[in-house]
Amino acid sequence: MSSNIRIIRICQQCGNEFEARKTTSKTCSDNCAKKAYKARQRSTNVQTSAEQTLQIKLKPIEDIKAQEFLTVNESAMLIRISRRSLYRLNERGELPFVKLNRRTVIRRSDIDRLFDRPAELMEKSRPEPVALADCYTMKEIREKYDISEKALYELIHRHEIPKQYSSIYAYVPKYRIDQLLSNPSNLS
Repeated sequence: MSSNIRIIRICQQCGNEFEARKTTSKTCSDNCAKKAYKARQRSTNVQTSAEQTLQIKLKPIEDIKAQEFLTVNESAMLIRISRRSLYRLNERGELPFVKLNRRTVIRRSDIDRLFDRPAELMEKSRPEPVALADCYTMKEIREKYDISEKALYELIHRHEIPKQYSSIYAYVPKYRIDQLLSNPSNLS
């Protein structure tokens, strides 16, 4: 039974206008209908493939979560940190390891216990700012004490002397530099 209705629609596949005889028509021709069907099938196949890939990726983590004892690599994968960070936690005594022959094993409950205690946040101590009148520039130090730029930077770094910056100049407290460079025995 054909309809006498003629509706102008736009094809969902190619985007061209066409004259439809039904209100449910979505494509202009049999070719466009076949292409739309293939596109739908392709998108469902891609979606199921993506879901399978995600399941395969998550399977090792699910297996790891079920184990009571983990290796260092498995522990690192579980909590998403590097192996070196795990060894650092062991060195600080925060996460005990057990060495069984060649294999290092970590108890899962010990890893869970890491997250139970509150984190102690340490604030960085900032040095007290010194007035710029009581500071040398790097150039002034090199001229006054006849020292090379590299030696000066290494000295400041080795003795952890704080620097202050104002525009393009770096300032260093006079008393610390005078104390170091006036007495040659302090340089070592």
